[in-house]
Amino acid sequence: MMTVSMTEKNVNAGGTDRHIPVLLEPVLDALLNEEGHSSEGRQGYLKKGDKKAQPDQMSSTDEDKTQPPQKRIFIDGTFGAGGYSRGILNSLKDKCDVRVIGIDQDPDAVRDARGMLREFGPKLDVVHGRYSEMEEVVSGLGVSEVDGVVLDIGVSSMQLDQDERGFSFLRKGPLDMRMSQSGPTAADLVNGLAEEEIANVLYQFGEEKKSRYIARAIVERRASEPFRTTTDLAQVIEAVVYKKAKDKIHPATRSFQALRIYLNDELGELLRGLNAASRILKPGGRLVVVCFHSLEDRIVKNYLRAASGRVPNQSRHLPEINKEFHPSFQIINPKAVKANDEEMSRNKRARSAVLRSGVRTEAPPHEFFEADLGVKSLQL
Repeated sequence: MMTVSMTEKNVNAGGTDRHIPVLLEPVLDALLNEEGHSSEGRQGYLKKGDKKAQPDQMSSTDEDKTQPPQKRIFIDGTFGAGGYSRGILNSLKDKCDVRVIGIDQDPDAVRDARGMLREFGPKLDVVHGRYSEMEEVVSGLGVSEVDGVVLDIGVSSMQLDQDERGFSFLRKGPLDMRMSQSGPTAADLVNGLAEEEIANVLYQFGEEKKSRYIARAIVERRASEPFRTTTDLAQVIEAVVYKKAKDKIHPATRSFQALRIYLNDELGELLRGLNAASRILKPGGRLVVVCFHSLEDRIVKNYLRAASGRVPNQSRHLPEINKEFHPSFQIINPKAVKANDEEMSRNKRARSAVLRSGVRTEAPPHEFFEADLGVKSLQL
């Protein structure tokens, strides 16, 4: 567990001045609302007012009011600047004994959380680690099960805004892209992978149609001089992928995304994290995931569909769903939740955000693999 140092720099880190949490109200609604959501009674969906999945709800009777306040524990698996954690703590501070365990693999996020740690005291823990390791993290804090898990998948606004992190093609910085700030860098990939491997990364993780042309240009350029900066790589890509008037994204967007996802094993981390959440959530516990890219959202969508018994089983690892399968989740909303016009006008990052959520049932957790979700291999 990483110790948070108490220095003067950025003492207010973790506040809303650094980061606007995307879909905050829908996230809190899905995570904290115990009354259920409208679902039209379809198979695998939580019905409005269905309390079967929430066995520990508080009663408003006079007798129950004399009991100790309910203890509720949540995991913010991608802590970042703490926007979701702050929302959870502020929403429940007067309603129950609430605790949030924040996890982030970026040591900067953990270091900068000290302002919130002072503000919320024992109600908040922030730990350096991966959200796929949430079971080990909370076990080290004396916790065996939780009431909710929230995940915000992808790169954070703070990481994009820091030139030295090397995530943005619009800012000159070292070609890094490491979320954990350890291990190989993006420069190591583009300077060391074979041409075919680079092409496969760009196509599989960025859905870049000109992946092979870009890979060839990268190999030709690095023969004379290795890549060192973000703008250096972006310029090579721009020379291959011409931006048309109708294009809404920068020519380097998909390639940078692909390198980042591959380098940080983001899709593998996501699937491992979903399985971990299924194991650690108590019956009635909520899983809420916000994605910004179709590859990530497809995994979450198919995971919840499979876990709720809504798709035919195609894996040898599981029994036939219609006969023996006991759903481990109920889906909260039939359709993904997206930002409204007001939020999109305030926060550009919200334009591509998609929220999906589910409620843990009393059935044993199921371990799902790539084949179960109908997705391509999460690694090359």
